[in-house]
Amino acid sequence: MKNYICFIGLYSIFLLWSCPAWSQNKDFIEGKLLDAQTNEPVVFASMRIKGRALGVITNADGGFRIPLSLKQYGDIIEISSMGYQTKEISITELVEDQLNLIPISAGVIGLEEATVTGKDKRRRKLNASRIVQKAIDAIPNNYASTSFSTIGYYREYQYKDQEYINLNEAILEVFDQGIDQLDDSTSEVRIFNFDLNEDFKIDSMARKAYDYKSFRKIINKAYLDISGGNEFRILRIHDAIRNYNVYSYDFIGALKTNFIENHFFQRSSDTSKDNEALYTIKFTKLYPNYRANGTIYISKWDYSIHKLEYTMYDEKWDKNRKKNKQGQGQKVIFDIITDYRRIGDKMYLNYISFNNSFILNIPPAFTTHYITVDPTCMCFVLEYNNIPESQSARYLPNYTVKFNNRRVKFRDAEKLRTKVFLYPNMEELDFTKMLSEIMEADKNGMNLNAIVDVRIDNVKDTLGNLINQWTKEEFFQFREFFVQRVKPISRAPFDDPFMDKTIPLYADQPIIKPKDYEEYWMNTPLQNVKN
Repeated sequence: MKNYICFIGLYSIFLLWSCPAWSQNKDFIEGKLLDAQTNEPVVFASMRIKGRALGVITNADGGFRIPLSLKQYGDIIEISSMGYQTKEISITELVEDQLNLIPISAGVIGLEEATVTGKDKRRRKLNASRIVQKAIDAIPNNYASTSFSTIGYYREYQYKDQEYINLNEAILEVFDQGIDQLDDSTSEVRIFNFDLNEDFKIDSMARKAYDYKSFRKIINKAYLDISGGNEFRILRIHDAIRNYNVYSYDFIGALKTNFIENHFFQRSSDTSKDNEALYTIKFTKLYPNYRANGTIYISKWDYSIHKLEYTMYDEKWDKNRKKNKQGQGQKVIFDIITDYRRIGDKMYLNYISFNNSFILNIPPAFTTHYITVDPTCMCFVLEYNNIPESQSARYLPNYTVKFNNRRVKFRDAEKLRTKVFLYPNMEELDFTKMLSEIMEADKNGMNLNAIVDVRIDNVKDTLGNLINQWTKEEFFQFREFFVQRVKPISRAPFDDPFMDKTIPLYADQPIIKPKDYEEYWMNTPLQNVKN
């Protein structure tokens, strides 16, 4: 099947008329936002419905979904992203039953933004760390100190081999009492809905909680406090801007007191967002076995922080690993992006994305059910959980059996389906004596492993699984909250039940759907669309 690309309309919208990898949802207009020059996805861009204070954030593949019901209003969508020109398109220009590809162009800082006035001259003399310090000092003035709420799309999922796994989705409203209050102890969350999306792959083992006792599921070289298993609470704690005066996460510490002293800062090329000129400050820190890299974007106007990116890498170089966004071969341990946007004279959360790699240690697929001594055949009997491959199962050097620390030699081995019979190379009297000692030990409640030690090596089942071999798989765990609406003046209602922060979201949590629930939607990732 061929793909046909057509250019239409006033707004440079490209439409992919036929795409066998894309499945359309009839309730939504779907599309992808692309860089006009490179054709690469524009990730985490804001797409706001003009005049309605509603919108979505594009996904990691640039994908987005907008409810088809909004098309009847003929609304204009405002598109903005760091380093790109703000763009407007009409919903009516988007096609319902095709994947809409929308290009946006890189932004250019206007001449008036580069003009040097007397005040600007003093700013130019500021070094990178001083700019960051001024931004931190300005947080109490630049962020809301009175109660407000943010309503948005929340999701948590694992990602492996370009595939979304265990996708949980929700619409949540966060009631925040302001920057002067401690977020974790004073903010409340109302859950509009919460669902496991069964259209995506489900892996029951990867869904389990982190387990640092059995090491079945762990974050390599790091530890994540599961905070009662509530993933959204974990995400909120990792907003270092909102929690600027308390400890947020390693190795940033508390933004107010630790950030400057813990990192080395360097100015990079200025950029812009929503026609506002921004300083771009790169920072780094080397630790034993770790490397931290990040970028912070700060307004030239009032030093408000628009975006903070922070990535921790394993310092160990892996030449076979795909290069990370810093162009290096180190493994990502965790990656956090916090983005704020201006509404009036205050900054409000736009989105936060937190992902970390984790290791899933998978138990052996091929093991033994039991090992016993059979007096009728004068042999050891091993029963496997799967049918063993004949050659390796009958190869005597693959078995090491010790009785009272003395090795038992074998003369032959036979296989019958899942069982293997090992015949000792010993006289009947010696075998009977050995059996008697084993039975006596069992009668006295002794641990038989103390007198009989059995080791099996290099035996495989018919599927190729090696005996007692644990396997290891690497996943990425994502938690993300994309704000669709900000209510600058909003207090938590007294009579509504709120989310219990001490238990997981999927537990017995209260669900409250407000009257305007239909105005919000889940920006579910587009299925089967590869970058």
